[in-house]
Amino acid sequence: MSDTAATMTFHPQPQGGEPKPWAFPAPDRGTLANGLTLLTSHRPGQQVVAVEVMLDVPLAAEPKDLDGVATIMARALSEGTDEHTAEEFAAELERCGATLDAHADHPGVRVSLEVPASRLDKALDLLAAALRAPAFPDDEIKRLVANRLDEIPHELANPSRRASMALSKELFPADARNSRPRQGTEETVRRIDAAAVRAFYGAHVRPSTTTAVVVGDLTGIDLPALLDATLGRWTGAKADPPARPVITADDTARVVIVDRPGSVQTQLLIGRTGADRQDPVWAAQVLGVYCLGGTLTSRLDRVLREEKGYTYGVRALAQVLLSSADGTGAALLAISGSVATEVTGPALADALRVIREIGEGGLTDAERDVAVQNLVGVAPLRFETAAAVADTFADQVEQELPDDFQAALYARLAETGTVEATAAVVNAFPLDRLVVVLVGDAAAITEPVRELGIGPVTVIS
Repeated sequence: MSDTAATMTFHPQPQGGEPKPWAFPAPDRGTLANGLTLLTSHRPGQQVVAVEVMLDVPLAAEPKDLDGVATIMARALSEGTDEHTAEEFAAELERCGATLDAHADHPGVRVSLEVPASRLDKALDLLAAALRAPAFPDDEIKRLVANRLDEIPHELANPSRRASMALSKELFPADARNSRPRQGTEETVRRIDAAAVRAFYGAHVRPSTTTAVVVGDLTGIDLPALLDATLGRWTGAKADPPARPVITADDTARVVIVDRPGSVQTQLLIGRTGADRQDPVWAAQVLGVYCLGGTLTSRLDRVLREEKGYTYGVRALAQVLLSSADGTGAALLAISGSVATEVTGPALADALRVIREIGEGGLTDAERDVAVQNLVGVAPLRFETAAAVADTFADQVEQELPDDFQAALYARLAETGTVEATAAVVNAFPLDRLVVVLVGDAAAITEPVRELGIGPVTVIS
């Protein structure tokens, strides 16, 4: 055996470079000759270009007996045009490596395209055809309606979706569109046919009320000429954007139990409406809600998951429903999670206790600092893709926010103190103004919940 000891040569450990300043980008604005509003952002290195098209067709514009027609219309935009059958359209998208999706929500219909920059011209031509001249064939509409009807029983069987539906029905007036399922009910979807879809499209979809966002590496692309040759060919009568409904809600404290006999878990959803992104308190509210239930280190998880073992996780959120520059919008403030049936009462009591203790003792500076780091410090990673940037631009358009809103929000979050965040989350979840929805075994959970004295308890099937 050799006496020579083996040696290893270690290469120097890589070191981090100097941090570079980062800010969320601001888009360049323009307008096509047909009235379509355009937002663009050149992102060097992003070879997959993201295009977001916002059709100003809110769900409130749907005929009441045809809830879901906006969803069917959105799904049908890629089911053939005046130049391509549905199969041909899908094949052309595939040839240029593009994906096209569309969905309808309360602010409007969103159409999303992603494509390699080298094939942007062909993909934009297909997108423009889908918007300008969708075929809405009878057989394809029937298929989409049948698919949607098949989805509904699965949604009703999903405790989380069922809780969300029940909360919306409880919070909002019966005649308000946001009190009803976004994609329609079995009764309303069955009424939808190709004629209804065509009529809805003809009444509401036009370039003058549409905004398109294009984000990616645009090097060597004559984007103005390309847009004029594609989306610019779309014509339609000018019209004013539809009026946005004023959101009103009844957050009188009460409990609604959706009975699922024999369920071994209870889906818990606590909610009310509160300030949206137009409100100056939004940044503090985001920070406070994150400290309450935004991550595994939040107060709710620390108590209900780590200390008590009631759940795999509980989350708090602030989700914008409709945001309007005139201040009539609102956000849904909610706490959501699932717990074992036998601990439903104690888990609900502890969730409310967590909120009470924040009001009594406040958040800590350490909690605030972790939240800021998670919300602001990782922002550059969150927006590495063109799609993430385009999606945020689109959100700002739909919520009638200024182009620099997201950049300004990060600055406000970094400046928001612990006291402000505490006040915002306490105001977001006042214990005497919360609607509690529980999806579970009513026979097992009704009495323990009633004993908490939150408010009247109603059981529904």
